[in-house]
Amino acid sequence: MFKRIFIIGLFALVPLLATQAQQHVLISMDASQTNHLKAYGVIFNHITDGYTAQWLLNYRGGSFLAQVENDIVRKSRLRNVNLETISASEARQIVADVESNSSNTAVVNLEKAPKIAVYTPDQALPWDDAVTLALTYAEVEYDKIWDVEVLEGKLDEYDWLHLHHEDFTGQFGKFWASYRNMPWYIAQVKQMEAMAAELGYSSVSEQKKEVARTIKRYVGNGGFLFAMCSGTDTFDIALAAEGVDIAPEQFDGDPADPNAQEKLDFNKTLAFEDFDIKLNPGEYEHADIDVPVTIDQVDQSLDFFTLFEFSAKWDPVPTMLTQNHVSSVRGFYGQTTAFQKDKVKSSVVILGESPGREQVKYLHGNYGNGTFTFYAGHDPEDYTHRVNDPPTDLELHPTSPGYRLILNNILFPAAKKKKKKT
Repeated sequence: MFKRIFIIGLFALVPLLATQAQQHVLISMDASQTNHLKAYGVIFNHITDGYTAQWLLNYRGGSFLAQVENDIVRKSRLRNVNLETISASEARQIVADVESNSSNTAVVNLEKAPKIAVYTPDQALPWDDAVTLALTYAEVEYDKIWDVEVLEGKLDEYDWLHLHHEDFTGQFGKFWASYRNMPWYIAQVKQMEAMAAELGYSSVSEQKKEVARTIKRYVGNGGFLFAMCSGTDTFDIALAAEGVDIAPEQFDGDPADPNAQEKLDFNKTLAFEDFDIKLNPGEYEHADIDVPVTIDQVDQSLDFFTLFEFSAKWDPVPTMLTQNHVSSVRGFYGQTTAFQKDKVKSSVVILGESPGREQVKYLHGNYGNGTFTFYAGHDPEDYTHRVNDPPTDLELHPTSPGYRLILNNILFPAAKKKKKKT
């Protein structure tokens, strides 16, 4: 009798297990989401563990769809990520609606999570980095690498690279005028000069330019590059200045080449061209790529940039990179706050700009087999982040539109690419 009851009970359980296996979760990314940033981490780790998901572009803010596997429901709820459990038939209907030719929406399959590296020094610096904050808060693993690892070829181990707040021209952030007597600045200069000498370079500027060229080759070979703040324009300046001394004596011990400007080669850059470099060591700018600081001239409440809307079916890549629950994002400053529009190459796709101000905030482009995405500004939730300011607490900003743009970039390489329709 017991055996018969057990068998009957087992057969009764089969339909229940089948029903659960067919269930899906819809992680909404519109204004109803309680924690957009953690949601990225849930999906990223879901595919890291070998499962798949779908990114529903332009559907409810760029929502995610996945089968109920790998304890995704419990993990989402623990992270206060809002989700809906739906049936297989409901999931199929959503996909059919999103794929319909009558709507500017599309489905992108997320299949393999990229291995992530952040280019950043081991020592603590008197500023934080928005990308490392975002990855840590979203619970996405990453490795730290620095010049030695880059020059040793370790980039080949990674799919996605972020450039920490950095000065690839070797001018130490051009902090000389304001901070040259500060202990942290003195220690940073000594450390970097010692590393350059150990690696056989005549100066930090020559070492940094070689690092920039190595990263460029990484992109050309299929890498995904993301950079913010001064990691954007100084990278291109360093590429343009190959073989040209653009560092004043205060930074490398000898004067800059008086004909440095005329010797720049804009064919070697990724995003910018026709810019003028700044050779004054006391000026807190590297070139005229960056917009002038206007903190006292622009009302913070009126400072914003607008994301372009792209065709999800025809231009899936820029669509992925601009997924958000709002179309306008609050502006924020940095050493590089925004890019002068007339310095951006025509081959580059502008993703977001300040309306009426000829200022580009967010851009994307291709180089070789890889891509680069540059996002100006330092911290999307700290309008005028300064040296020695405390790090932003993302527990206070779980739905940040500005930080969402960062996390769009870590999922972009996981997408199974469809052939572009253009």
